[in-house]
Amino acid sequence: MYYLQTKASFDAAHFLWKYEGKCRNIHGHRWNVVAKIKSQELEQEGQTRGMVVDFGNLKKDLKVLCDYFDHSLIYETGSLKAETVAALQNEDFHLEEVSFHPTAENFAYYFYKELTDLGYGVHYVEVYETPNNCAVYEEE
Repeated sequence: MYYLQTKASFDAAHFLWKYEGKCRNIHGHRWNVVAKIKSQELEQEGQTRGMVVDFGNLKKDLKVLCDYFDHSLIYETGSLKAETVAALQNEDFHLEEVSFHPTAENFAYYFYKELTDLGYGVHYVEVYETPNNCAVYEEE
């Protein structure tokens, strides 16, 4: 089995709606995303002969996914009043609404699925909320 790994990051704020603890308040992280892909075979022809994929493409695709959230307030659907969202939008804040509780675990799943949908054979994705705390998603 061959494995490739790359990293990207984004800075964003979030909060955990209906959570009893400090993380119920808006706070920020430097989210670090580590993606590891796998393949039993290498490309046999063309420019990528002898590679799993072109590292440049993998890095670019992960960066695009991360840049979507960079310097934003990530919030779960239904967690903010409509007038709050409207006021923040009126101030030209970068808001990103997600359909899931914005935890490291759910982001690991999100990035795993997004990379899979782009055609990568994803082995796992790690999402670090802090330098010492990460969540990992992989499928069996």
